[in-house]
Amino acid sequence: MLKAGFVSLGCAKNLVDTEVMLGMLSAGQIQIIDEPSEADILIVNTCSFIDSAKEESISTILQMADYKKTGKCRGLIVAGCLGQRYREDLLQELPEVDAIVGTGAWHRINEAVEAVLQGQRVLLVDATNTIYDETMPRINATPFYSAYVKVAEGCSNCCSYCVIPQVRGSFRSRPVESVVGEVRALAARGIKEINLIAQDTTSYGRDLYGKAYLDTLLKELVKIEEIVWIRLLYCYPNYFTDEVIELIATEPKICKYIDLPLQHVHDDILKAMYRKDSRSDLETLLAKLRQRIAGVAIRTSFIVGFPGETEEHFAALKEFMAEQKFDRVGIFTYSREDGTAAATLPGQVPEEVKEERYHQLMALQCQISEELNRNLEGQVLDILVESIDEQTPGTIAGRSYREAPDVDGKVFVENAAGVKVGQFIKAKVAQGFTYDVVAEKL
Repeated sequence: MLKAGFVSLGCAKNLVDTEVMLGMLSAGQIQIIDEPSEADILIVNTCSFIDSAKEESISTILQMADYKKTGKCRGLIVAGCLGQRYREDLLQELPEVDAIVGTGAWHRINEAVEAVLQGQRVLLVDATNTIYDETMPRINATPFYSAYVKVAEGCSNCCSYCVIPQVRGSFRSRPVESVVGEVRALAARGIKEINLIAQDTTSYGRDLYGKAYLDTLLKELVKIEEIVWIRLLYCYPNYFTDEVIELIATEPKICKYIDLPLQHVHDDILKAMYRKDSRSDLETLLAKLRQRIAGVAIRTSFIVGFPGETEEHFAALKEFMAEQKFDRVGIFTYSREDGTAAATLPGQVPEEVKEERYHQLMALQCQISEELNRNLEGQVLDILVESIDEQTPGTIAGRSYREAPDVDGKVFVENAAGVKVGQFIKAKVAQGFTYDVVAEKL
């Protein structure tokens, strides 16, 4: 049987595309293996969101290309955002690459494999208007108890720094029935945690139903008995409705965890970013979330060094972070991306200034995170067991509702002998640290 190896880079949204392509390859009688040296075909699903992601993608492509010499690789395929964005350049600059499969052509992955094996060098880049549905084969690359479900594809917000609309197309939602059908199938396979994702999750349904429809979708998903946790990731603040807030507050299955990328807080910068909210709007939303949702954990992200960001603008952002005390914060230095409106703006900030601002905010957030985690001491939390420490009997690592998979810290639970991965247990927090907490099983 033909063997294929896969490397998936970038965000969870990209990972879902990878899982669907894995399913299609497997349905085509191609064996999926973990060892790249044994693969006949190697596929890299790439990211191109910022410079560091592009560099990682190129580096990984070149690493996989080495297996043409040292392994059994007969063909190297580049899929995803980098291929979509730089398709001709990649084929010209990287002769090691045998096929490009763009973000709108993932469903043609088997066609790409067949062409490569016939000695062809192909470029498959279709219109970016596709989206997978519940009928597609899919092999989960996540742990057996947790899965990502993409409720929409693309983005129509067109922030001035972002290339997503160019490489993923305009925002398009899946019907409620499609999402519910997929989650039911995942639940039947043992999935207990569903992480809903999109580039703009709170806009879900606006294109299909004429209004934000996330609350309607959530009301259907909570009816699925086997699902224990439903988590919302990548929530754009502008369309966060009171109905969704009420559901998070009152529905036990919906994690009181909100990923709310804000990007900046000063009105001058928000306007230059083409963001739809003002500082006042953001403060009102945050106050509403915290007032209505007891114990809510809020994760956000900010960009430093955006063109025109002065010391005054940066000071406002730093002050805002100190005031709001977010549970989790991701800090990114501005990346000047070709084809975006921000790339042509005056006042490009020097790299050393970006780095200095990045480190200032990271240091501040470390202090805040440690303070918040210490405040958890004495609280009892439900913990999803993710791993068992073989070196320290009775110790496990897991997550509470406060930690999303892959991006947040862990809860280390002691005196937990006999538990199994994928099980939910109750534990009392004993110590809080900067990123992680230590607890004892009850």
